[in-house]
Amino acid sequence: MTTDTRRHTYRILLFLILMVLVGLNLRPALSSLAPLLVRLQLDTGLSPLAIGALTTLPVLCLGIFAPLAPWLAKRLGPENTLTLALAALIAGLLLRGFPATPMLFAGTLLVGAAIGVAGTLLPALVKREIPVGADLMTGVYTMALCLGGALGAGLSIPLADLLGSWRLSLISWSLLGVTAMLAWITLMPRTPTGTPLPGGGGSLRQLLSQPLAWQVMLYMGTQSSLAYIVFGWLPTLLQARGYGESEAGWMMGASVMVQLISALGAPWLARFSRDQRPALMLVLGCVGAGLWLLLLGPTSWRWAGVVLLGLGQGGCFSLALTLIVLRSANARLAGKLSGLAQGGRYTLAAMGPLAVGVLLQFDVSLTIVTTALLLIVAVSAIFALLAGRNRRLDVDESGQLVTR
Repeated sequence: MTTDTRRHTYRILLFLILMVLVGLNLRPALSSLAPLLVRLQLDTGLSPLAIGALTTLPVLCLGIFAPLAPWLAKRLGPENTLTLALAALIAGLLLRGFPATPMLFAGTLLVGAAIGVAGTLLPALVKREIPVGADLMTGVYTMALCLGGALGAGLSIPLADLLGSWRLSLISWSLLGVTAMLAWITLMPRTPTGTPLPGGGGSLRQLLSQPLAWQVMLYMGTQSSLAYIVFGWLPTLLQARGYGESEAGWMMGASVMVQLISALGAPWLARFSRDQRPALMLVLGCVGAGLWLLLLGPTSWRWAGVVLLGLGQGGCFSLALTLIVLRSANARLAGKLSGLAQGGRYTLAAMGPLAVGVLLQFDVSLTIVTTALLLIVAVSAIFALLAGRNRRLDVDESGQLVTR
């Protein structure tokens, strides 16, 4: 092995470790809040609609700030931009611990903005650092996201009990953010500030003119809407069905933990077919079955529902990020598609938790809520059939964006 090969291998391994560490921080800020909503509501007196707004706010900010990531990366460099996002995430987590209720909303807003920027940058960095096998490495990154989400959901109540406060439970996740930021600043392999990601990307107007870009975005938006409904409302819905607070939190945490399996395995599964449609239909079917079993099915089948929901959502999210890599010909185009798709995705996803909050404000039954969720699964399947086809965005010799 030559010296250059060793250096390249070291750079890839270091990047993977840092990617996993950063990925672990991009979900606890969201998943740690849901199990605490009942305590939070009792303590603050917020209405179900206000709680719905609280769960919707970070997802909406993800959509608003995700398109800014390529612009910031071009001016500050992708590494510095990610450092800035991690610092904002830490600040937001700390703000949520302040006694004043407006600080809870302000911190949640900042958390959403930070995750929107960081989550958009990482797929493009994966494409840059590991161009060969980027789809499989995206699975590793997704697995880190799922693990972070599982830890946030599962440890939220125990941390609140241990520390004696739901506010301290939320603040405690800032320690993980500090660890990731220090590691990123110290160890990340650098590129010169302002160096663009390799390859041509076409203009935003050209990207918006491509149906494939819209199909990827709409699939990502609908499946993310389901994911953030689960993050924001699943423990509350399970408690409404009669499960205890702690059990509901652990059921959600277990479901997110199961996502690790399909997050890593779905990109491999997708390689067995000419395109990603069979894999997408399989994971969406698991999501629908899991939701039905948990909210309407026999209680004796609840853990089967937990497993199916986890397998489905982990696979849906992993394949959504994989589509960004597979549907773009180079790292620069992947960054632009990521900004567009994830911006639109989070804007659509924000509607899901808010809609559930509105439904609960009117005291509707679990049957109506579950029917609404299954309708979202069906719509997501339509866009998955379109986005999952074997097509790719590329730039031709004249600099025009085309679909091949």
